[in-house]
Amino acid sequence: SEITRRYPEGLDEDSYVVHCKGAGGQSFGAFIPKGLTLELTGDSNDYFGKGLSGGKLVVYPPKGIRYKAEENIIIGNVALYGATSGKVFINGVAGERFAVRNSGATAVVEGVGDHGCEYMTGGTVVNLGSWGRNFAAGMSGGVAYIYDPENKFQESCNMGMVELEEPAPEDLDDTRRLIREHFRHTSSALALQILNNWDEDARHFVKVMPKDYKAVLLQKKEAEAAKVKVG
Repeated sequence: SEITRRYPEGLDEDSYVVHCKGAGGQSFGAFIPKGLTLELTGDSNDYFGKGLSGGKLVVYPPKGIRYKAEENIIIGNVALYGATSGKVFINGVAGERFAVRNSGATAVVEGVGDHGCEYMTGGTVVNLGSWGRNFAAGMSGGVAYIYDPENKFQESCNMGMVELEEPAPEDLDDTRRLIREHFRHTSSALALQILNNWDEDARHFVKVMPKDYKAVLLQKKEAEAAKVKVG
């Protein structure tokens, strides 16, 4: 991109902010680098944030809508396909295969379709809304936090490569920080509701942790502890 060519050393977050309105179409925000933020009032189609490379994407419906954002689809299928880094805040529901092959981007979304986080290898997803079947199929890395007040998520999760855990206090701190950032960017009613009732709602989050990724993190932690002990 022109930004990458002009600033090869990189830019600070939000150095360029572009406000868009209407229909974002296919591949909105594909491959955008750090320093560029695209804020869309409207909706978008498939491949939203494809190959995201450090940039930030924000999408929310127009003001004055008469429906609940968290109950309506706002972006299409296969969002964040192959994303490597960056942040995404989605004030509404995403289609199928959300964050498929995501390897490093961070996203907050208010619902996803079938096959969420499929083949994900890195990054973080916070889902505040509904979900479809076969979540986490082939998920080998990264982590997802699911808001599950009715304790039904396990029925829809593919447990072949992941475990479901109670988030640690530091996990909940990170989740709360991301939800706050989501609200700051989108004015999400759902995010505000959860934040205002955090002491109660925090216990409804489930952590989706890939088994192999967990083992690698544990080995790394043990190696660091041994190094400190020897030192």
